Amino acid sequence: MVSQGRFELPTFPLGGSKDSQQTKGRTSKSGALRSIEYSGTQRYSVFCCHPAVTVEPLKTKITQKLIGSLAAEPKAYRVHDTVQPGFFIRVLPSGHKSYMVTWGRNKNSTLGRVGVLTLDQARTEAAQYLADAHAHGEPLAVAQGRKGIALPSLREFIDDTYMPWFKAHHKGHEKTLHTLNNNFDAIMHRRLGDITGRDLEQIRTGWMQAGNKPSTVNRKMGSISGVFSRAAEWDYIADHPLAKLKQLKVDSNGVIRYLSIEEARRLREALDARQDEARAERETANKWRADRGKKQLASLLRIPYTDHLKPMVLVSLNTGMRRGEMFDLKWPAVNFDTRTVTVAGDTTKTSDTRHIPMNKEAFGVLDEWKKQSGNSQYVFPGQDGGRFEDVKSAWLKLLERAQIKAFRWHDMRHDFASRLVMAGVPLNTVRDLLGHADIKMTLRYAHLAPGTKAAAVELI
Repeated sequence: MVSQGRFELPTFPLGGSKDSQQTKGRTSKSGALRSIEYSGTQRYSVFCCHPAVTVEPLKTKITQKLIGSLAAEPKAYRVHDTVQPGFFIRVLPSGHKSYMVTWGRNKNSTLGRVGVLTLDQARTEAAQYLADAHAHGEPLAVAQGRKGIALPSLREFIDDTYMPWFKAHHKGHEKTLHTLNNNFDAIMHRRLGDITGRDLEQIRTGWMQAGNKPSTVNRKMGSISGVFSRAAEWDYIADHPLAKLKQLKVDSNGVIRYLSIEEARRLREALDARQDEARAERETANKWRADRGKKQLASLLRIPYTDHLKPMVLVSLNTGMRRGEMFDLKWPAVNFDTRTVTVAGDTTKTSDTRHIPMNKEAFGVLDEWKKQSGNSQYVFPGQDGGRFEDVKSAWLKLLERAQIKAFRWHDMRHDFASRLVMAGVPLNTVRDLLGHADIKMTLRYAHLAPGTKAAAVELI
């Protein structure tokens, strides 16, 4: 801290009462007060009477109470232990605290993070490092690549440290945890510092031999890479095991799957046929119930939609919304006056809010659906009125009925973008409608723009 020409480092309580505090001062060669020590408190201060004045390292007995009182400062600082010389704690501006040991000028090693390693364990480990350095010139742990005694296993680190952080800072933590849980069993039991790039390369090779696509392999590796990035940042490990392992090359444009005119026609026909079938089944059921004097079920003849599937599909095709965004959509976000749908940032992949204009079909579908959908706040509620969770079964049956192959729900988003580009809509407008954070994602559709490349080559 800087105040009126005086630099102060944090004050740390060491015990003892204020009434019994004894003081003594030390001065620098220039006569300026360099530090003040109390029996109860130690504070290091420097009065700036000379530009070359330096501050002595903070030295005190490190206790659990002291550790809890160490607050983050704008710059990293160290607190050296008086019980075990060479042992110290480093506090980063982020608030992370690590046990460290030094055995010579610019020769330091991280023992472990506070909260993972206990104070006693860290002191014991530091003593071993220093004994080795005295006997051999360098700690054996450094010479042989051995890690701290309490370094967690990959499983422990993911469950106890990484996922709590990930959940607080990222969306889709369930998917990430599923990827980690189902693809890295071979190394989950091993300590973080024992896992090498070679281990991960072998796992990756196994996926490729099993037929995984390069893009799938890169996605899986991205999940574990994030784990090791945090482990390195938080001083659990010195080096990232994936630092030298390059991603597999993939076609950045890929194959854009969208519906042909014939497929689009069959999909809509299948939606109508499905509804006609549901209406006929309901009428048959009601006739059976009437013959037996039972209460009739609500007729489906006079409502536009027999269930959620047709309006969901039509809105997807006309807005390009992601499936999760569709499930999260609530009625206040549908503005029939401005004819827009607002996709809130807390439900989007990029965390950015976007506003999608409703075309004539999307407006009509949502208007009719609202009249029959009940009182749920969700546009497409589940059976209990809460958030819709799964449409896979109904979707696959619809594709089978329409005789459409290799077309995912997400491909309706590609279909939306492809039709816009083929109609001559500028790529930047398509980017805004899709909510892409990077124009590179939208450039995948550039080849669909009518006549662009043909016109270009005609210029020469």
